[in-house]
Amino acid sequence: MGRMRIIGPGRAGTALAGAMAASGWTVDGLLGRGDDQAAAAAGVDLLVIATPDGAVAATAAAVVPVATTVVAHLSGALGLDALAPHVRRACLHPLVSLPAGPGGAERLLGGAWFAVTGDSLVGEVVGSLGGRPVTVAADDRVAYHAAAVVASNHLVALLGQVERIAAPLGVPLEAFLDLAAGSLRNVRELGPADALTGPAARGDEATIDAHLAALDPAERSAYEVLAEQARRLAGRPGR
Repeated sequence: MGRMRIIGPGRAGTALAGAMAASGWTVDGLLGRGDDQAAAAAGVDLLVIATPDGAVAATAAAVVPVATTVVAHLSGALGLDALAPHVRRACLHPLVSLPAGPGGAERLLGGAWFAVTGDSLVGEVVGSLGGRPVTVAADDRVAYHAAAVVASNHLVALLGQVERIAAPLGVPLEAFLDLAAGSLRNVRELGPADALTGPAARGDEATIDAHLAALDPAERSAYEVLAEQARRLAGRPGR
């Protein structure tokens, strides 16, 4: 195993530090805004920049390059250019929704997916964590990150809409979470197209119109957009 240092003591940096330490790496602490970061690449095999995306390039530029040290960031959207002027560069994006607290490290251990690009050392990192690497070219990372946002953030927002619609009816969100979990299981087993059910899949436009009439006007636009996506997945014409 190797030695690493992390700049950025936030949720992602803290989770990675805990997971890497558990997997046998030596973690030389987490550096924050008030720390001297110029020598952060010295004496380690890997320096990870775990700052928000907008601060990655400036942080990398403030670190004195060390020829033997790999400098990586955790951004899903940024490429390798953000890590100039370092020679050995890599991207290591955990495709995981990380909670605050110690649970974050656990999410990164034992089977998590990681989008990797650049220096091969990040492949060793993923192997140490028991993860599954997928190579995403630097030019494709913005589109990849958009897919990740839809799969995670948009899904959470959608379930927030479910809660808003169902709460006044006295139906708990937990009931719909079980329904959603079953749908995700079907997608895993069958693929999205074959897992799709419901009125848009069977061409029942009358039921869709009834739904729209019953919904609060503030909820209709999201329903209409997703109904159109369901028609597209089902191969049915839009309206």
